[in-house]
Parts: sequence; structure tokens; C-alpha cells
Amino acid sequence: MPKLIRITTVPLSLKLLLSGQMKFMKEQDWEVIMVSADGREVTQVVRNEGVRHEVIPFTRKITPIQDLKCIWKLYRLFKKERPDIVHTHTPKAGLLGMIAANLAGVKIRIHTLAGIPAMAAEGGKKSLLESAEKWTYANATEVWPNSRGLYQFILDQGLASPSKIRIIGNGSSNGIDLEKYNRESLKENHLVAATMRIMPGEDDFIILTIGRLVKDKGIEELVSAFVNSKIVGMSKLVLLGAFEQDLNPLSQETIQIIREHPKIVQIDWTDHVAHYLALADVLVHPSHREGFPNVLLEAGAMHVPIICSDIIGNTDLIFQQKTGLLFPVKEAMVLKEALEFAYVKRDKMAYYANNLYDHIVENFNRNKIHQELLTNYHRLLKDSDKAE
Repeated sequence: MPKLIRITTVPLSLKLLLSGQMKFMKEQDWEVIMVSADGREVTQVVRNEGVRHEVIPFTRKITPIQDLKCIWKLYRLFKKERPDIVHTHTPKAGLLGMIAANLAGVKIRIHTLAGIPAMAAEGGKKSLLESAEKWTYANATEVWPNSRGLYQFILDQGLASPSKIRIIGNGSSNGIDLEKYNRESLKENHLVAATMRIMPGEDDFIILTIGRLVKDKGIEELVSAFVNSKIVGMSKLVLLGAFEQDLNPLSQETIQIIREHPKIVQIDWTDHVAHYLALADVLVHPSHREGFPNVLLEAGAMHVPIICSDIIGNTDLIFQQKTGLLFPVKEAMVLKEALEFAYVKRDKMAYYANNLYDHIVENFNRNKIHQELLTNYHRLLKDSDKAE
């Protein structure tokens, strides 16, 4: 029975980004171990996936001494478990996991990247983050960017050898669960709860964004575009995500607007994202950097029209006036005009949403992605056996 170790920095990523993957591999007769920092999601993810979890105390910040301790703990774990494959996700887990796996002599070391933090950084921090990416890729035997845009970016920047880089299927880290993100499968009590939290007016145009409330997610531009738009009186902006002021914080001015504006609703988080999407007239994703954003798959599966920034990752799924609307990243004025267009041209937005749904069903069904992962794992095991 082959052994696989999957690593993310925090357990929330195991729960949301990789949902169902570990369970699927276990059902294919693999021994699977999950690794992340501790957190409240650990119990639930162990129950959902049905595999063991080990705690490594990763941090999301730059903490050199703690990071060295994590490398040592990972090294000892790998020596003890002797996995056939170590597969990492998220930047910190990728860097430390790949270094430790290489030191421990793990033959197959895969890192999936779903975004490159250095893209949105500046100055010395940008250089440091770029070096971390190169270290991660250098210690991996294969690098799996989750979008064609990221694939091309890695090649253009010379971050990794072309022979190491591979896209699984048509992109995405985990595809989309078309049964969960389906209007017919929604529960009435969760819809009522979501409606009560939003408290929409009778004719309010619901603008939804989903994700952490930080600067890199484009929240400042979105809030500015919304409050300055012609449709602010007939709309409601719903921010589904928590503030994270310790990393990449929003300005105090933006926070004050979010908390005080009568047409803005902020909701920390929920496990019932599909129910909020069902109430939305448009999903806005103004992020500054992405890999392949799951939220666009989720909205597309729910037939929700999309407006998003024209960055790598977003443009792998949203094609201008075909499957949604794109605006230049960080351009609040153009985003404002897009919001006003979406309000007036609802038939066109619905047309784009239908096109996107068809594209998602054909290319990003989660079952297909899981099978592609399994096929590539077997390919790597076979190649490893030949090399011996």
C-alpha cells in the first residue's frame, strides 16, 4: 500500500482547498496522513476525510527559528513514516515541507502552488518571497501550478526547470463539487439564516465577495467602487470573510466604512457559502494575486454572474464578456463602472454566467480532478520504480 503525506500550513486549507482528496485516495487503497498546524478545524477534517492528522506548528509569518524547528519535526516525521510521496500546498508548508522531504530522502516531492505571494509584494519583502519560491521548487521533484497563467509565469520568471512543471487536468487544485454547489441541493433553513444576516431590501441588488478581508484581496478598491457608484442606494454589498489585520491589513478608513455604512454587511465566515451565492446577483472577486480561485468555480457552478480583476488565475476562467466581466487590477473606477453595468445589463450577465457554468461542468468536475491526481501519483511511482 503506497503512503502519501499531504501538507498545508493551516487545517482550514485541508478542509476547504483539498476537501475530499484524502478520503478519495484512502478509498483507492492508499495510506494517507494529513499534516498542518493545529486549529479548530482539525477534528472536523479528520472526521470528513477519515485519515490521520499530525500537527506541525507552522506559522504564516516569517519566523526563522520556528521554521527551523518545523523542518526538524517534519524531517523526523518523514524518517519515521517513510512516505512514497510528500505533497505540499500553501507557501510556508511548501517551503518547509519540500526542504524537509528532500533532506529525509523522500523520492517523490510535489508542491502545488495556488498563487505566488511575491506577485503582490514590494521592495525587500518581494525579493525574500521570490527566494522562498525558488527554494521550494528547487527541493521539489515536480511543481504543479494550478492554472495555466501560473505555469507561464513560472517559466517566464525562470523560477523552476520546465521539466519539473506540470498542470493537472485543466487547472484548479480540487475542482468543484457540483452536488454541493447546486441550487437544488440547498437547505431552506440555511437560506433563511443567510437572508436574515444580509437583511436585503425588497429590490436590493446583492453584490457578494468571498474571502479574507485584506488588502491583497482588493477589498479597499471594492468598497470604494461600491460607495461611489450610482447603484449604492439600490444595492447591498456583502463581505463574506473575516478581518485579518495582522497580515496585509486594510486601511482604518476602509474598516470604518465597512462597519458604519448602512448598505454594507460583513459576515465573518460560514460553512454554507452556497446559500449566500444563491442570494447574490453578482460575485465580485477583485484580488491582486491568485492561483486558480475556487470562489469563481463555486459562483460559476451556482450560475452567479462574475466581475473580477484581470490577474493570473482569474483570467484562466473568466473571459471578457464571454464568461464574465474583467477590470484592470486595483482600478476602483473601472470596477465601479462594471458594477453599474451588471446592475443595468442583467440579461447579459446571466448569459455570461450560463457560458461559465457549461465551461465548468465540462472541465472542472471534482471527480475528474481527483482521478487526474491519482493517475499522476501512479505515474510518479512507476517512474520511481524504474529509476531504482
